[in-house]
Amino acid sequence: MAVCENIRIAQSRIITGEQYRGYKPSLRKYFYGFTIQVIATGDSIPVEFAILSGSYNDIDEMKNMFFNLPEGSIIYGDSAYTDYNFEEICLESENIKMVISRKSNSKRKHQPWQEYLISVSRKRIETTFSQISVMFPKRIHAVTVEGFLLKVVLFIFVFTLNEKLL
Repeated sequence: MAVCENIRIAQSRIITGEQYRGYKPSLRKYFYGFTIQVIATGDSIPVEFAILSGSYNDIDEMKNMFFNLPEGSIIYGDSAYTDYNFEEICLESENIKMVISRKSNSKRKHQPWQEYLISVSRKRIETTFSQISVMFPKRIHAVTVEGFLLKVVLFIFVFTLNEKLL
């Protein structure tokens, strides 16, 4: 969630510092703001989320999340979440299985049917992210960091309420 574009970083009065500069590989551009991680159910209902500064990458953010999930839960993720040690720790300590899409040069490849299952599940999750993003206005006006984050959290909360009521 960008507070401002990369070219306007010097003019930002809400946040300052290099820890807020992040990179979106899919768009091939830098941004200045926060990254948001969301864990959603199969029905596209967000159950947990974490907001950290933009410099964090996906797996570091996942490690900072507190999993308040039932035992035996399965978390699907894309290849950015590949960390074999973290997967083993989650499985041993909390009985939460992380099923992560693997890169082509991975040491622990999945079977083709597992890759298909992961891709179908990831499409539902990506749809959830795009539905939440559509709710955001083009610009979020805020005077403080807390006000900006409050608005982002409220958008996620409203999306959750809309999904549960439908």
